[in-house]
Amino acid sequence: MEPLYQQTHKQVHEVQSHMGRLETADKQSLHLVENEIQASIDQIFSRLERLEILSSKEPPNKRQNAKLRVDQLKYDVQHLQSALRNFQHRRYAREQQERQREELLSRTFTTNGTQKKILDIANMLGLSNTVMRLIEKRAFQDKYFMIGGMLLTCVGLPTGFLAVHKIYFWTTQTQLSCPLGRYAGSS
Repeated sequence: MEPLYQQTHKQVHEVQSHMGRLETADKQSLHLVENEIQASIDQIFSRLERLEILSSKEPPNKRQNAKLRVDQLKYDVQHLQSALRNFQHRRYAREQQERQREELLSRTFTTNGTQKKILDIANMLGLSNTVMRLIEKRAFQDKYFMIGGMLLTCVGLPTGFLAVHKIYFWTTQTQLSCPLGRYAGSS
């Protein structure tokens, strides 16, 4: 049992030193180092199973001490395994953040360009900026009326939906009766 214990103990220290290499490894060799460490940990676990069997076969006066030594090695290896998993999790999160950042940086935002095109088309059709602003304001208000009506209906207040509909109808009539509202309603 003693030679196997010494080999396993030595291998645990080697894995601990390899864990330090994870922080300094470049991206290409990082996966190789991780796989090498994982293979060593798996090998240590198989040796620990053998050591547990051998420790139970020790003479009664040495058995307790042998089991404690094997348990200490097992604890150390479990700690190494969790440290490797934590490192892999942090690396994965970092890579995902980098991908999202690159995606956001490469994305082109076209809201201003789209709004400019709409205004150009409206000017070409003869609509003024004031009318366009009224249309945009009306679309903004319609969204809130729709959301409010859906919320009131979901809550179980069908009369609330009718109230929202009446308010919506009233604002429509008010805008249509104003001089600029006629243009917005007729388009």
